[in-house]
Amino acid sequence: MLHKVEGIIIRTNDYGETNKIITVLTRENGKVALMARGAKRPKSRFASSAQLFMYGMFIYQRSSGIGTLNQADIIDSFKEVRKDLKLTSHAAYIVEMVDRLTEDHKRDPYLFELVYQLHVYLNEGVDPDILTRIFETKMLDVAGVRPNFSYCVLCGQTDDAFVFSIRQGGILCNRCKHEDAYHMKVNQAVIKLLRLFQQFDLKRLGNISVKKETKAQLKEVLQMYFDEYVGIRLKSKRFLDQIDSMFEEGS
Repeated sequence: MLHKVEGIIIRTNDYGETNKIITVLTRENGKVALMARGAKRPKSRFASSAQLFMYGMFIYQRSSGIGTLNQADIIDSFKEVRKDLKLTSHAAYIVEMVDRLTEDHKRDPYLFELVYQLHVYLNEGVDPDILTRIFETKMLDVAGVRPNFSYCVLCGQTDDAFVFSIRQGGILCNRCKHEDAYHMKVNQAVIKLLRLFQQFDLKRLGNISVKKETKAQLKEVLQMYFDEYVGIRLKSKRFLDQIDSMFEEGS
């Protein structure tokens, strides 16, 4: 049976001397693995289309195992992302995390739209650090470990100067913060941004400017939470951290 889907390539692997296996996040059928026969040959019809971050329409034959790619019509290759090392490192981190945290053939149009919109914004020059923090916040939902940034997780207080507790899975008010001796004192702007990142539609993102110190705290909070509750190790994350350090030293 042939399937025609809208998708973004989130992983590629060489297979033999001439073929590639591509993993495509699709709007209609979730994540699918497809054999792109001859894609490693320079003159192959799939040579340019079976590459990471390619967005387009894909026609494939599904089988009990890996499907077979029949046709790929690329709509956007996100050229700015592909030619900029920093942007490439952020995009690679995004697609690897999606690949690791999702099951094959599990339809999730919301996640597809999130990944697609992130690539569009990266390509348009929107702050990649903030886009990645938004992505990480929303992926905690996908991983099933959503932290609470809306009210104190112990008493329900909604208006206070909060701290963040990894152990309690959210924010604590002044009266309850003693319940976690290892709570993190963070700028209240960080709490407000994380709450916003959880709730808002990425397509409505306007101009956003965040101080360097706030960015650093956002990254720290999310990284520690991921390490505690998700626990996946991504090659792309190590590479991204190296690139970010390099850019910070050069700024």
